[in-house]
Amino acid sequence: MSFEIQDILKRIDSTFLKPNASRKDIERLCMDARKYGFAAVCVNPYFVRFASELLKGTEVRVCGVIGFPLGATLKEVKVAEARLVKKFGASEIDMMVNLSAFKSGKYDEVKEEIAEVRKIIGEGVLKVIIECCYLNDEEKILLASLAEEAGADYIKTSTGFGPAGAKIEDVKLLRRVLKPETGIKAAGGIRSAEQVREFLRAGADRIGTSSAVKIAEELLGSSEV
Repeated sequence: MSFEIQDILKRIDSTFLKPNASRKDIERLCMDARKYGFAAVCVNPYFVRFASELLKGTEVRVCGVIGFPLGATLKEVKVAEARLVKKFGASEIDMMVNLSAFKSGKYDEVKEEIAEVRKIIGEGVLKVIIECCYLNDEEKILLASLAEEAGADYIKTSTGFGPAGAKIEDVKLLRRVLKPETGIKAAGGIRSAEQVREFLRAGADRIGTSSAVKIAEELLGSSEV
């Protein structure tokens, strides 16, 4: 399977989620996203309003992360956070699931939390992070299915803050069990154009990476698609 370069670029979420991020860093993130035509920039809630101002009138979407990166905050906090990032201009949300609730067998709590965030974002895009590195295959299938049932548009493999990031086998597993209309976002440790191609071939629909510019330059400098 091959992909056109522009199609690949439009599947990339360019991220800057470091705790020491500055306005200058986010400005560069947004300018690069405009230049290369990435799908979205993914930023912490504090920068959503700023990124939205910088990207106003462009096709690049702003994605705010909530409950990030641990997911263990209270449901009410995630709901409030979702409401605020939407107000500030985010049309997409990457939400870290409550792994503690899931590991405790509180599946209804997991679904309820996701469903409430789904209501807040409305027609926006909701990507639910399941952090595959902490799950066995059976748990990955169950948690991804719970998130799908609760209204997730995408299942995201990783935050990039765990002990391991995206894996090809996880994307293939999720693609086998999820509905065709449910997207998969591979994220965590993806730093090259070849890795991006491999994840897309495996069934990923979006790629989250902090190396988006490097990847774009590799793609644009290569005749291989």
